[in-house]
Amino acid sequence: MTIEYTGKGDPARSLALLWRTSDRVSRKGKPDLSVERIVRAAIEVADADGLQALSMRRVAEKLGVGTMSLYTYVPGKPELLDVMLDTVYGEVERPEDLPDGWRERLSRIARENWRLYLRHPWLLQVATSRPVLGPNVTAKYDFELRALDGIGLTDVEMDAVLTLVNGFVHGTARGAVEAAQAESRTGMSDEQWWAAHAPFLARIGDTARFPTAARVGQATGEALGSAYSAEHAFEFGLERVLDGVEALIERRTS
Repeated sequence: MTIEYTGKGDPARSLALLWRTSDRVSRKGKPDLSVERIVRAAIEVADADGLQALSMRRVAEKLGVGTMSLYTYVPGKPELLDVMLDTVYGEVERPEDLPDGWRERLSRIARENWRLYLRHPWLLQVATSRPVLGPNVTAKYDFELRALDGIGLTDVEMDAVLTLVNGFVHGTARGAVEAAQAESRTGMSDEQWWAAHAPFLARIGDTARFPTAARVGQATGEALGSAYSAEHAFEFGLERVLDGVEALIERRTS
């Protein structure tokens, strides 16, 4: 999987685009073009074919304009990627009224991020250790921190808990996307794959040699209908992560 990194572009230009502090366009700009249209087209390209397919030329083709006309609005692909990321983060719901309990609030945040990754799988190809300092990224971070405010954690622990939850969601979402893409990329469903391998598994499956694997694998397959369920991994894992956060809070408040 190709990994792209945020923050590779010119900082001044990226921030100007993110915050729209210099939205003037030269007279050479096409009147039907805008930063918003370019970014939306880029997101559509990435949603359909992944970041490996994203280029200024591909976006221009989608918009039906010359490639060079995009540079009047966006300096280059690195800055475009930063704005794409900030734009899709703006899709995350940030209601004024939060659920009463911290656990319910964190669960809601996790599910919102889960759905965001499934809508835009290319997000999993973006390394964000250097965060995009845009308005939507900042608002999302502030909103999610408020779910943890006033429950007995230090500021550093609040940030760490949020990192833990979002990191868990990122990992399980990657598994979900890979599982969803497996059928389209291999031309074979999970059921077809297992049916094709079943005769060979029967031959090499040694329950005496691997008794625990045989027992657990069979129980899991019967329960989930597959060797892996992204939804089950998410639901089970989220509850265990929240259990760990609860233990931390209890230690802090006891």
